[in-house]
Amino acid sequence: MARRYWLETLGCPKNQVDSDVIAGRLAAEGYRPAAEAAEADLVVVNTCAFIDEARRESLETVDSLAARRRPGARLVVTGCLAERAGAGLRRERPEIDAVAGFGEPITLGPARRRRRSLQASGSGPAPRMDLLNMPRPPAAAPWAYVKIAEGCDRRCGYCAIPSFRGPQRSRSPESILAEIEALGAREVVLVAQDLASYGRDGGRGRRRLVPLVEAAVELVPWVRLLYLYPSDLTDELTAAILATGVAYFDLSLQHASRPLLRRMRRWGDGERFAARIAEIRRQAPHAAFRSNFIVGYPGETEEDHDELLAFVAEAQLDWVGVFAYSEEQGTYSAGLDGRVPEPLVAERMAELREVCDEITERRRRDLVGSTTTVLVDRRGRARSHREAPEIDGLVEVPDDLAPGLFAAVEITGAAGVDLTAAPLAPVGTAAEAAP
Repeated sequence: MARRYWLETLGCPKNQVDSDVIAGRLAAEGYRPAAEAAEADLVVVNTCAFIDEARRESLETVDSLAARRRPGARLVVTGCLAERAGAGLRRERPEIDAVAGFGEPITLGPARRRRRSLQASGSGPAPRMDLLNMPRPPAAAPWAYVKIAEGCDRRCGYCAIPSFRGPQRSRSPESILAEIEALGAREVVLVAQDLASYGRDGGRGRRRLVPLVEAAVELVPWVRLLYLYPSDLTDELTAAILATGVAYFDLSLQHASRPLLRRMRRWGDGERFAARIAEIRRQAPHAAFRSNFIVGYPGETEEDHDELLAFVAEAQLDWVGVFAYSEEQGTYSAGLDGRVPEPLVAERMAELREVCDEITERRRRDLVGSTTTVLVDRRGRARSHREAPEIDGLVEVPDDLAPGLFAAVEITGAAGVDLTAAPLAPVGTAAEAAP
């Protein structure tokens, strides 16, 4: 009987790509997915450790799976928390059988036995596997995330990612395009810590994202981009995004107050951001925008917060994530004064979320009666260009629309962040390719 595994993935889409690679490796070693964690011989948790809340969720998941696994099953923790905490994580939680950093083998297969043999012989550890360039199995859904680079060269004041993901390391365009072809998806979502800086590392000195996007569109109907630093959203890149047919702009803004952004070691301000968004909407009124904001960064004043509220009211973003500042060891902000009291952070977060949620729901209601093209992800569930997979809302469609189908629909209703839609053409005659 084949050995079975359960793989739990936490955090961002970049972690999901790593999990796809891990699943491919496990399949090559004879493992098959288990129907539930309690049936698995091997339980793997791919963790997140970006902020304190993510670390708590990762540890809670580890504890839950440790309690649910069957007797004799191994529990392995990998991902960002494993990389940051190392062997200390296992000392804190002895129920964990192994802690595997990025690219370290998950199982006690040949790779790990070779490494142990080398260590025993005094030859040193074997090199880690390169998760960034390892093959993945074909996409299980009509869409797939594709990681085009790893690490980050920026030094934002609050972010610890460069300390455990390392400097930016871009993949070759040829390897990315080959992966896109092999995945067989109808939509690919390009991801990286700093997407628009793709190709600038390695001494090349120039960004190469636009040619990559143009080449990807030749292979797959929809190409979506996540995580764009605002200063890198050039006219050329904007044009390339609009030409994909997926007018979706995920901008890493973090705040709107210029003084606070400088304290974050970030570029920009609300006036610049609003002007750029307005210009894109002038070119493409149907464009959708997503961003994230940090509340309670050291030194944030009431005036800074009011400026952020005014910005989101003006910008009318479709999707917003709101996060409390988390002090990360070794970051620039960890040594700053001006800590914002937790009750005040909670109050500001609630106020910002209320404003942003009202905007999102109103913009969703405004779509009722409009027409659009959707990609059917699974029976009864689809997305238009306005919704990134597993992040934003969805579009409910009739169950007889087949997964992987592009269909022209009319939006007939809205409930919170989700929409309902009806096909504009009889089933079976809807568009088979994106317009």
